Amino acid sequence: MRAAPTILHLDMDAFYASVEQASKPSLRGKAVIVGGLGPRGVVATASYEARRFGVHSAMPMGQARRLCPNGAYLIPRFSLYRQVSDVVMALLRELSPLVEPLSLDEAFVDLEAGGVAFDSRSARETGERLRADIRAATGLSGSVGLAGSKMLAKVASEEAKPAGLLLIEPGTERELLAPMSVRTLPGVGPATGEHLRRAGITTVGELAEAGEDELVRMVGRSAGAGLYRMALGLDDRPVVAERDAKSVSVEDTFDVDLHDRVRIRGEVQRLADRCVRRLRDSGHSGRTIVLKVRRYDFSTLTRSETLRGPTDDPAVVREAAGRLLEGVDTTGGVRLLGVGVSGLADYTQEDLFAQSLAAEPDEPDEADGTGGAGRADAADRTGRTDGAGGGAVAAGAAEVEAEGAHGAAEPPGEPEPAPERRWPAGSDVRHAVHGPGWVQGSGVGRVTVRFEQPGSEPGRVRTFRVDDPELEPSDPLPLVGGGPEARP
Repeated sequence: MRAAPTILHLDMDAFYASVEQASKPSLRGKAVIVGGLGPRGVVATASYEARRFGVHSAMPMGQARRLCPNGAYLIPRFSLYRQVSDVVMALLRELSPLVEPLSLDEAFVDLEAGGVAFDSRSARETGERLRADIRAATGLSGSVGLAGSKMLAKVASEEAKPAGLLLIEPGTERELLAPMSVRTLPGVGPATGEHLRRAGITTVGELAEAGEDELVRMVGRSAGAGLYRMALGLDDRPVVAERDAKSVSVEDTFDVDLHDRVRIRGEVQRLADRCVRRLRDSGHSGRTIVLKVRRYDFSTLTRSETLRGPTDDPAVVREAAGRLLEGVDTTGGVRLLGVGVSGLADYTQEDLFAQSLAAEPDEPDEADGTGGAGRADAADRTGRTDGAGGGAVAAGAAEVEAEGAHGAAEPPGEPEPAPERRWPAGSDVRHAVHGPGWVQGSGVGRVTVRFEQPGSEPGRVRTFRVDDPELEPSDPLPLVGGGPEARP
């Protein structure tokens, strides 16, 4: 524990939803829910307006729609979230060389190591200046916690939400923590919280009064000792600048169970390509290829294969994932597929022949699923999660591509009909006449677009055919600096 509150924890407020509200002026002040839009999708983030209806992250999307039927339901735009995160993390690194990202929207900063704060006054001034800089650079708000330890700084930022700052003076920790729920402490989830409740312990103060020996008896030596230290506000963990990624992976949950073996193999190949793109973006290669399959009955199977050397070759990963799929029975249907790479390295084995020669497949790991939809994109939490950072979560949205064999042959000279273009709600588009906008919804051959952009007034809504040649998908516009000059 430090004698001054020089450890800062930043947590951006309802990050994904706030980015959507900032980039879509018509959604400001309204309920926004980001996540998988299919029947098996889950909520990744809900705006504070949506939370008033009881919507929260990790909730099934169907339940969210029942609680908040008039909310705006949008797909995640991870490329934009990463761009905004990069801006925020750059501001943090201006304060200190010791920045520990936990997710896209959350990080610890050692202010003392950066020489910008040594006492309560300078720490508070730095925190307020950071919040103002983030607002100017992104248009978004973040909550800041300041304390003498990482655990307390995180507790403080949570108490400061939304858009606030809380500084915990050293020496006041136990007084502050005592009335809080035991769920406030890191690592105390629903199961542990319920176990403690049945024992008559609901607050942090009661946890401290129980004593270490009683907590060890209740939840085991390691967990009990850790709980007791946290209840006393003790935490000596340093801020670590580099958090090594352990794995990179992607997942898709499908609206309808897949039965066609050709289609399943095609999805695995597509996931392998996405995984390699993420692997390369992180500057890594890896030796172990992992396939995840959740079947119709929620049972989840994982298979892995370790190569002779690390690779970032998409052909090698596709081939390995395909081999692993051959050993999985998909007869009853598949609801989720995932491909990952672990055993990461900062280099790639130059011997391509060695890459393609795999060792014997590792022992399979079978576990019964616990229900619920899987995440769209699962990744390490080193600032590249696709969930939430900080919590990630996952969106659960399936990216379905047209595949499979056709039936009868087309008449000679008659062209094959083009597949219908898909326009997910929330995705960016540009019209040759009306300029940039975003999809409000689509169906029965039509797509509805609202034409607006960051910094503009709420825009007009127009409807087009889904195959309108003047309407095209577009890259997201920056939240700041994407004003009139971005218009055609």
